[in-house]
Amino acid sequence: MSVPPLRRLRAAPRHLLVCEKGHARHARSRHAAHVRDHAYNCRVSFLIPECGILPEVLKNTIADVGEYYLLRNLSVHELVAHEFIDAFVKKGSCYALAYNTKIDQDNTAALLPNGKLILSVDKDTYEELGLQGRPSRYCGKKVMRYIITIDLTDSGFHPDSKKHNRVLWALKEKKPLEFDFLLSWYSTGAEGSTLMSYFSKNQIQALKPKITFSTLRDLQCPVLQSNELQGKPEESCSTEELFEWLGAVLSQVSFCYFGEPKLAHWLTLTVHGFADSPVSWRESEHGFHKGGENLYNFVIFRNLDYWLQMAVGTNDDCPP
Repeated sequence: MSVPPLRRLRAAPRHLLVCEKGHARHARSRHAAHVRDHAYNCRVSFLIPECGILPEVLKNTIADVGEYYLLRNLSVHELVAHEFIDAFVKKGSCYALAYNTKIDQDNTAALLPNGKLILSVDKDTYEELGLQGRPSRYCGKKVMRYIITIDLTDSGFHPDSKKHNRVLWALKEKKPLEFDFLLSWYSTGAEGSTLMSYFSKNQIQALKPKITFSTLRDLQCPVLQSNELQGKPEESCSTEELFEWLGAVLSQVSFCYFGEPKLAHWLTLTVHGFADSPVSWRESEHGFHKGGENLYNFVIFRNLDYWLQMAVGTNDDCPP
């Protein structure tokens, strides 16, 4: 039976929460891979129950987080120039994300640290570019958006190749694309400020992440058992219950969730992805729909067991 249009509009959007548990020192732990695979992040939050003073090691780590760069009016063809590829893509991890674009309305672009350039473009732009791509998974029966992936590290993508010349011509002459970009670059023994030198003729600005601290008084924390993802009635909370509680805490919602204060033997690390990023995890397509949410949360226990919670909204692939 089909659902009437009005009922579909009133229905709550689908949200997907994927949970797994592991141990940080286990040989098969995937915690580091999940962090690396979620490239574009705009907010990181720690919650440390029963902690009045921030540990020095954490304070030093936060203070040394480094810079990122805002680059104005950059033509996308400059990212496929071999001077840029040789200097940054092949010699470290380079991140670039179009800034102040809407994934469901505008053309946008992102460069992943694995060297993949992702273009998410409307139908007209796709036809003008003439580059091979695929329809977006989230535009319905009438395709109005396309995803183009260009591997800048492909052995066949060298300066004299037809492939490189075709891409360069399409982005430079046939249909130039220009965005403001957020940029960062990480390479052992190299300075991120090298980007400042390379783009000295462009409008580039070095920025530092905003860091804030707050103390939550009388916060009633849930009881968690590291080996019980589903929780136990009257004994411990499930991973879903914790996720809802943590969302309320980070959103500064005031409520009384638990009957009495509990001593917590865990902490959380929550990472929010950009709502308008073309991808979420790895190269999985990301769409905005009603909120653009894509985030993950680690619950880390004293014995180094952890829970990993990965959440996305309606227009997203399942997290890995």
